[in-house]
Amino acid sequence: MWTYEKKLQYPVRVSTCNPTLAKYLVEQYGGADGELAAALRYLNQRYTIPDKVIGLLTDIGTEEFAHLEMIATMIYKLTKDATPEMMKAAGLDAHYASHDSALFYHNASGVPWTASYIQAKGDPIADIYEDIAAEEKARATYQWIINLSDDPDLNDGLRYLREREIIHSQRFREAAEILKDEQGKKRFF
Repeated sequence: MWTYEKKLQYPVRVSTCNPTLAKYLVEQYGGADGELAAALRYLNQRYTIPDKVIGLLTDIGTEEFAHLEMIATMIYKLTKDATPEMMKAAGLDAHYASHDSALFYHNASGVPWTASYIQAKGDPIADIYEDIAAEEKARATYQWIINLSDDPDLNDGLRYLREREIIHSQRFREAAEILKDEQGKKRFF
C-alpha cells in the first residue's frame, strides 16, 4: 500500500540541545490536536464518509504519520544530549523518571494520549468540520511554538509543518463543499 523511503518528509535540524523546546513539541506528538490524533482521526473517519472524500482522508491521514515522524525526530534531537538536570529544568523530570529519553505519547503537560482525542461522529459534515478545526488548531500550535523558539534550524521544520496544516485545512474546506453538494442530491435505488 505504501512505499517507504528512509528519509523524512522534510529535513529536520536543530541548533542545540534544548529540552524546553522538546517539551513544547511533545504537544504535537501526543496532545489532543497533535499529529497522532489527527492521523488516527482521519483514517478512522474514512469508513463512514462518502466515496468522493475517502481518498483525501487517506492521503492526509498518512501524511500526518510523516509529520509525527518529524516531530519525534525533533524531540529526539533536542533531548539526546540532555543531562538529567537539563530535563528537570525543562519540566521533563517526570518524563525522564518514567521514560529516560524515550518518546512517550503525552501532551506538554504530561497527560497521556487517549483515544478520546479521536473525534468521529459518523456524520460527514460534522466530521469534516471537526477535521478543519483540528488542522487550524495544529497550525496555531505550530505558530506558538515558533514564537517560543530561538532555534532557526528547528523553526524551518516547524514552518514547513505549519504550512502543511494550512494546506490540509484548505483541502478539508473543499471537501466540505463536495459533501454539502452530495447531501442535497436525490438518491435513486
